[in-house]
Amino acid sequence: MKVVIGTKNPAKIKAVQAAFEGYDVHFETRNTASGVNEQPLSDEETIKGAVNRSIAALKEGKGDIGIGLEGGVQEHGGELFLCNWGALTIQGKTPFVAGGARIPLPKEIADRLRAGEELGPVMDQYTQKENIRKHEGAIGIFSNGRVNRAEMFSHVMKLLIGQYEFYRKNNK
Repeated sequence: MKVVIGTKNPAKIKAVQAAFEGYDVHFETRNTASGVNEQPLSDEETIKGAVNRSIAALKEGKGDIGIGLEGGVQEHGGELFLCNWGALTIQGKTPFVAGGARIPLPKEIADRLRAGEELGPVMDQYTQKENIRKHEGAIGIFSNGRVNRAEMFSHVMKLLIGQYEFYRKNNK
């Protein structure tokens, strides 16, 4: 089976590869366009980005499965929460979609995102590190290392693969 992952981000790739453990899979990665803002500001926008990436990955990579993973933020009760969504697409089927963990961002980070900045560069500046998004991510920083970005997306990937397996089992 060929799985095309719509990103070159190592944390996301690791999550996809871990979720397909036990499968006979060939992975390909592609920088697919999300079709949304660099910083998705709602669940709807983040879902759309994940779906767009999964559809583009499937089409561009000519695979059996296309995967799109997207991180964003969602306003709730005056706070800005991290959110993450994924999509798994197979030919001729509406994409499977799943979401994951959420935690509120500190006010100083949330205010910068509301002002139009993107989380990745804000986190790099905040932590005085480079490429946080490719490693532990904001979730890793604000969960004190208990959950990193790959683990956060691994949960989403398990939900996606579970939906895919259920569909395959019930549509033979």
